[in-house]
Amino acid sequence: MKHSKTLLALLFVVAFILVANTTFAQCSMCQATIESNLKAGGKTGSGLNSGIMYLLAAPYLVVAGVGLLWYKKYRKKNIAIDMKAEKINLN
Repeated sequence: MKHSKTLLALLFVVAFILVANTTFAQCSMCQATIESNLKAGGKTGSGLNSGIMYLLAAPYLVVAGVGLLWYKKYRKKNIAIDMKAEKINLN
């Protein structure tokens, strides 16, 4: 059961990465300006889509990193603790 959850999570991550490569996030004004600039021979918009995708992915990577650290720190551990049956004086 644990391996199936890991496999499912891995498939979702791969799917999101593949979809992110085919999408372009631009407003219509930016797109029109960049297209006209590229047609005129300018190089202003050559990395615009990559920059937008980078800015879009950064917060998700930070949240995933914090979540991973939280999971590693607070997950339950199977540790057997042998305690004496007598009372313990804490003073």
